[in-house]
Amino acid sequence: MDGIPILSLLTFLPAIGAGIILLISGAIRQDGQEAGSKDVLWAGIFVSIATFLLSLFVFFVSFDKDVADYQMVEQAAWFGNISYKMGVDGLSISLILLTTFLTPLCLIASLNSIKMRLTEYVVAFLLLETLVIGVFTALDLFLFYIFFEAGLIPMFLIIGIWGGANRIYAAFKFFLYTLLGSLFMLIAMIYMYSVAGTSDFEALEQFAFSPAAQTWLWLAFFASFAVKMPMWPVHTWLPDAHVEAPTAGSVILAGILLKLGAYGMLRFLLPMFPDASLDFQPFVFALSVIAIVYASLVAFRQTDMKKLIAYSSVAHMGFVTLGIFSFNTIGVQGAVFQMLSHGFISSALFLIVGVVYDRMHTRKIADYGGLVTAMPVYAAFFMLFTMANVGLPGTSGFVGEIMSMAGGFLAARWVAVGAALGVIFSAVYMLRLYRETIFGPMTNSALEGIKDLTRLEVLTLAPLAAATIIFGIAPWLIFNITDSAVARILAEMAGG
Repeated sequence: MDGIPILSLLTFLPAIGAGIILLISGAIRQDGQEAGSKDVLWAGIFVSIATFLLSLFVFFVSFDKDVADYQMVEQAAWFGNISYKMGVDGLSISLILLTTFLTPLCLIASLNSIKMRLTEYVVAFLLLETLVIGVFTALDLFLFYIFFEAGLIPMFLIIGIWGGANRIYAAFKFFLYTLLGSLFMLIAMIYMYSVAGTSDFEALEQFAFSPAAQTWLWLAFFASFAVKMPMWPVHTWLPDAHVEAPTAGSVILAGILLKLGAYGMLRFLLPMFPDASLDFQPFVFALSVIAIVYASLVAFRQTDMKKLIAYSSVAHMGFVTLGIFSFNTIGVQGAVFQMLSHGFISSALFLIVGVVYDRMHTRKIADYGGLVTAMPVYAAFFMLFTMANVGLPGTSGFVGEIMSMAGGFLAARWVAVGAALGVIFSAVYMLRLYRETIFGPMTNSALEGIKDLTRLEVLTLAPLAAATIIFGIAPWLIFNITDSAVARILAEMAGG
């Protein structure tokens, strides 16, 4: 593999596929034929599966899980001291695999739900995949920023074009919130480059910024990442975006895009601004506990299934920030595991909601009931992901939550107590959702003829169910990948 820019190929393969699809579709339109049939979606699925297979090849053939440093590094002169530099470690490769795993499932789930402008829809998803992978492979400040910010555009279009009735409002709210937060990060990056004389990640991790500079830099980066996750109180864009986004948009938003903020915290805040991270630990702990408890209470009051799961995501990402800022191995490992686990579980829950929405065109909890009789296979999948979201032992949801809380307990006991309340509350609102939709009398006559899961729907849910169970039973499969990267991040923080 020497001499082959494998990471660049992996990053840009979806974009190349999108370009080919766009050209072919344009040629079809010029010939006066029908463009935008399901063949376009199948072409997108083929490209996304090819990207997933390439990511597996990179992982199994080129990646060494025992190496802590960045691997497969590609570097070329760009302009000035800024370079095009890419590389991966255990943290980034695991998130790349999550991205390439979820993208084809999103496109498969769109086969029966997206009816218009299919070419543009597929192109938007493939471009988004390229930009997200680019975030995880970039090892230069400004290259990272380009990928990080450009990802807003396809997601903005996915919500604004294929979303619900209030899609324009939700799309602009999503765009403006996340863009405003990232402007502070750009200013901080320019300052870092002017002081350190480089925008290279590896060099900046070794550069000692003054304590005063660290404070302001930490705040600037934290503002961007907190909005992206999102943390309380800058979370209000997320429920609107989820409710209005198409099902696949919600899956990609919850499963992947929310992880960009947590990834940024691990990549920037801890190794580059260690003193400021220690100073702000109580502040982040407080926000994390508030997010876990508050979002759980708000979720309980929701009548819309999508909005309930959206608030659940805010609560579960609170466990991620809690684990990251515990500054110990068990907590940070738990946070990384929770990021991946949440990607499986939340994606599955949004697909679960999308199944009945496609049939009934309503997400109101009160409009359902008695589905266990009409949709037994659906009820079984729903039960699994409900239990995983609650944190049932044997599922991946349990591992991430318990390790994040254990890490938080080692750092500050009150944090673990607050987080434990969130676990109890999550059981309340998720079991209530399951009880009211699956059991009880079928009072809505429109449900009498509802059909169970199709083979295509089982195909999208089964891989997520397998991942939820496999990684819940054998979490070391993930820990073996992320161990060295987590150890390096904590060592750099301690050395700083």
